[in-house]
Amino acid sequence: MKLGLLLGYSGAKLDIPLDQIRHAESLGFDSVWTAEAYGSDAVSTAAWILAQTDKIKVGTGIMQMPARTPATTAMSAMSLDKLSDGRFILGLGVSGPQVVEGWHGVPYGKPLTRTREYIEIIRQIFRREAPLEFQGEIYQVPNHGPGTTGLGKPLKSILHGNPDIPIYTASITPKSLSMAAEIADGFIPVWMDPDKFSVFESDLQKGLEKAGKTLKDFAVCPYVGAIMDDNIDGCRYFVKDFLALYIGGMGAKGKNFYTDYATRLGYGDAAEQIQDYYLAGEKDKAREAVPDSLVDEVALVGPAGRIRERAQDWKAAAARNEVNSMLVQCPQAEARELLAEIFL
Repeated sequence: MKLGLLLGYSGAKLDIPLDQIRHAESLGFDSVWTAEAYGSDAVSTAAWILAQTDKIKVGTGIMQMPARTPATTAMSAMSLDKLSDGRFILGLGVSGPQVVEGWHGVPYGKPLTRTREYIEIIRQIFRREAPLEFQGEIYQVPNHGPGTTGLGKPLKSILHGNPDIPIYTASITPKSLSMAAEIADGFIPVWMDPDKFSVFESDLQKGLEKAGKTLKDFAVCPYVGAIMDDNIDGCRYFVKDFLALYIGGMGAKGKNFYTDYATRLGYGDAAEQIQDYYLAGEKDKAREAVPDSLVDEVALVGPAGRIRERAQDWKAAAARNEVNSMLVQCPQAEARELLAEIFL
């Protein structure tokens, strides 16, 4: 099992915890992950971390595809890969309608079509086999559509990039899981129960079969909250905050991928209640409605002995190739040391 340190995106102030990152690097953590929503961006923070570390990989979990053209993303990825001697992992996601249309001001459109076209264009740029030409439903390169000059021509990247930069996608819907397994190198579940890989398995298998791959060729890298303390309820509180935000607030009624995902995990009634509370502005009640059992299934919380016990399920999932790397949100030094002792 590999371990990654999950940083997330900034709050009102941008503060990169280099002490935590360097501690994780010294313990043998494989990676550290930045993110973006509608404040700090994932690329600048990834570059900052890569410049101040020596061994640890840095991934974006995730870069928002609608925020950048595929070529811009490819340029950033190739640059970071070269400057870091191959330590960059490109994590991509479609985000959601609220951010895409409300912040970036572009149509949300068809997320699956966008992802497929986006990754194909990036791969073409990485390979440099020919000048870039792509005519898809969303992206046309060169673009000769309305408002263009007609002077665009196919170009090949000046920079000779690494064609094998790993590409992961943030995927949880059945169709996106199949597509990730087919066209990407791995995927990032926003949370995961290591005993319920069945919610992914059939969809992933469809994509893997299309690409002639197996699970051994594909990385499964879930976010995992890890908080160590004798007060189990206190530890659960922070994980419940996160789950309530996503299940309750990351989408409208009937259009929330995370509510649907919690339902597939067996928490349909609770998910509906969480969403009702959250959308009504009752965030405290939404948090309280998150079942303790859901937290215990997807996170590592409580005293050291309890974390050790629950870690056995994650180790078993790793032995089955159902998890490759745990991306842990783990601000406590002693908890990072415990995880390194257990998994590394």
